[in-house]
Amino acid sequence: MKKTVLILGASGVVGHSAVEEFLSKPEYDVISVSRRRPDIEGGRPFKHISVDLRDAEASRRAFGALPEVTHVVYAALYEKPGLVAGWSEPDQMDTNLAMLRNLLEPLTASAKNLKHLTLFQGTKAYGIHLHPMPIPARERAPRDNHANFYWLQEDYLRETAKKVGFDFTILRPQLIIGAPIGVAMNLAPIIGAYAAICREEGEPFGFPGGVSYVWEAVDARLVAQVCRWAAETPAAAGQHFNVTNGDVFEWRNLWPAMAAALGVETGPDLPRSMATYLPEKSAVWDKIVRKQNLRPTKISELLGESHHYADFCFAYGMNEPLPPAFVSAIKLRQAGFTQFYDTEDTFVYWLKYLMERRILPSAG
Repeated sequence: MKKTVLILGASGVVGHSAVEEFLSKPEYDVISVSRRRPDIEGGRPFKHISVDLRDAEASRRAFGALPEVTHVVYAALYEKPGLVAGWSEPDQMDTNLAMLRNLLEPLTASAKNLKHLTLFQGTKAYGIHLHPMPIPARERAPRDNHANFYWLQEDYLRETAKKVGFDFTILRPQLIIGAPIGVAMNLAPIIGAYAAICREEGEPFGFPGGVSYVWEAVDARLVAQVCRWAAETPAAAGQHFNVTNGDVFEWRNLWPAMAAALGVETGPDLPRSMATYLPEKSAVWDKIVRKQNLRPTKISELLGESHHYADFCFAYGMNEPLPPAFVSAIKLRQAGFTQFYDTEDTFVYWLKYLMERRILPSAG
């Protein structure tokens, strides 16, 4: 039977790579869903639906007419301006629950051959934004005792899957790096824009964060591969899986490789808030875009909310030692998924990807 995958949040970090991954497999037809069409170059054609998942009526019309859907990758996400503070706010949680409900209620009434849905959580499931995580954090641990839209979505999904009769898998990636700009959490365009501004102003590319922080990341391409594996693997049904590249890193050790890829010189640490600094440099960025003949992209269009995420990830303003943020990916390996990526290669790959597409200036 022909498979049709519906990918929600298709212009985001996970969704973009998921579209690419499923399009590479001829047994799948792909329907992408996001308010803007994902920037996919070449490859097979795919259907795109532009809909705001917060709009219940628009969602009912869109998803109530897709009987062909057999698989879903739900990578849609609502974040509030400023990002981090919203993680603990009830209306942000309620909105994310409503979005999933606005998809599933009409879709399950229409798609009678729905087999599997992949949902995303993350290390906030282990309270990374509130307190030290266990070392390593494991999927079998009890729910961390804090309010989180993850729990709201998961409970609703379990109930719906049982009632309708489809499988699901919940993935918990840590620090995803990928292609899209203007999204909530992607550090590649933030690091690239910061380097370009440093070069334009004759400053060294110094690390802008705080105390040393050792943790893990995951390439969006690897996450997409896990999505396809989960859709096809009985051992993934009903399971949570942490997802990482398979290695660990510290920012200051990673910085020289990124500097070399971007064609800038490293320098001593220079603590500064990306959330403040980059918007203040909008005129400098506009100058870079003109000089380098880049895609006409305003700094606000490049950043999304990811400059706030950068401050969190870089431990900006933190002066006391931070515990490492490690999750165990053993469960995923034992279930049969054994691919891995080198994190230094991940950052360099996506920075070069953005340079090749004239979003960031070349290293020359």
